[in-house]
Amino acid sequence: MSSQDTIDTLVRRIEVLEGEADIRRIQARYMFLCDTPCPEFGVDSDEQRIELILDLYSDDAIWEGVGAYYDSQFGRAEGKAAIRAHFNRFWPKDQDPKLLLNAHWLTSEQIHVYGDEADGQWIHFQPWLFEDGKSLIRASRLNNAFRRIDGVWKITRTRTENVAIADLPDFFAGSYPKRSVLLKAPGTNHTNEHAAGA
Repeated sequence: MSSQDTIDTLVRRIEVLEGEADIRRIQARYMFLCDTPCPEFGVDSDEQRIELILDLYSDDAIWEGVGAYYDSQFGRAEGKAAIRAHFNRFWPKDQDPKLLLNAHWLTSEQIHVYGDEADGQWIHFQPWLFEDGKSLIRASRLNNAFRRIDGVWKITRTRTENVAIADLPDFFAGSYPKRSVLLKAPGTNHTNEHAAGA
């Protein structure tokens, strides 16, 4: 193997590793932005969070629920306008009962990079708590696709399939935040709680 062949091989390996890392961050950020309360600093409305989620997607992306349970519940949204509408239905302004808590755990990760295309599989768990006390936990299997566009990885497909849904005791969580104060304001040493003067 020539020196150039060695360099080319190393470059390809580095690109795969960088692609895996970028995709891992994108998928984790998607879940982060879907948490309730939203932990992103400065995001005070669901409209804001939806636009941040859409920034992770390609213009031709697809969001779909598949399988006997999610096919009828979520259906299929093609393109950013349809995906925006999907999320607006998920977080309606007049939501009743209001969602108080929703957090996502990702596990069983597999990421495969093929040049400028990639796919990834995960299982995620999320507990839900509503204002009326109703509580449940969902487990879903994800089979997502990604594409590198102008050097930036984007989600081209979110595909989710139900694994299990189980009721939790009413008000299963004894404590939960009304808003997240984890992140700091950019360029400051203050949490968002302090920055907001709370």
